[in-house]
Amino acid sequence: MNPKLIGYHEGESFLHRLSGASKLLFFILVSTAAMISYDTRLLLVIGLGSLLLFKISGIRYRDISFVLVFALLFAVLNVATIYLFAPQYGTEIYGKNTVLFHGLGSYNLTQQELFYLFNLILKYICTIPLAIIFLMTTHPSQFASSLNQIGLSYKVAYSVSLTLRYIPDLQEEFFTIKTAQEARGLELSQKAKLLDRIKGNLQIITPLIFSSLERIESISTAMELRRFGKNKKRTWYQYQALSRNDYIVLLISVLLLMASFLLMALNEGRFYNPWR
Repeated sequence: MNPKLIGYHEGESFLHRLSGASKLLFFILVSTAAMISYDTRLLLVIGLGSLLLFKISGIRYRDISFVLVFALLFAVLNVATIYLFAPQYGTEIYGKNTVLFHGLGSYNLTQQELFYLFNLILKYICTIPLAIIFLMTTHPSQFASSLNQIGLSYKVAYSVSLTLRYIPDLQEEFFTIKTAQEARGLELSQKAKLLDRIKGNLQIITPLIFSSLERIESISTAMELRRFGKNKKRTWYQYQALSRNDYIVLLISVLLLMASFLLMALNEGRFYNPWR
């Protein structure tokens, strides 16, 4: 099975039935709350809630395995880089220096540094599942409609919709060409050397980019012939009015954002300090 990029998957969960506008605003507000606050208590609540919503959505791991592995590698690289260049940043933030393991020079592993890095990992747990849920439970047309609902120009919204629709087709075309090349004797699987695989994939990607540009030109011409963009407003086939559940979701997101600001005031800063 070819790995798939994130895209809309039909489902029967209540997340699929929510309006795209409410899901978009929920993602933006809750992600903002998680990003601006380093209060571990709030991050744990948001993180556990994100994982619960991920389970409720019914999204299968095999459909997002590539993205999850990429996100995990990026998170590990980010944490390792932070520790490499600022091994004592946690002690500066929390004002304590509780050494767990002694290292070379300033590379002593402290409770404070581990606590700070733990908060960083929590931020990934808070935001990545929410982003996946939004993208995989929202139809591209409804996504465009939601962007227009919150005030974005419908031309930009429609461009985003076309992009989301085109990504799966582009990926499918890539794997079709790759399979054809392998059938002709060009080894592009994990059996081949890394450098050979890179060269082989580049040989596929380069003509695919040019064919994509030609397709974009054809779509643009067709839209111009249909006088797309003439009027200031437009209607949406996938437009969905807000329901009671949508308003509940929006209320929860606003409360979480308000909680982050309240905790910042109580903590006298962005960081929750258990050593105070």
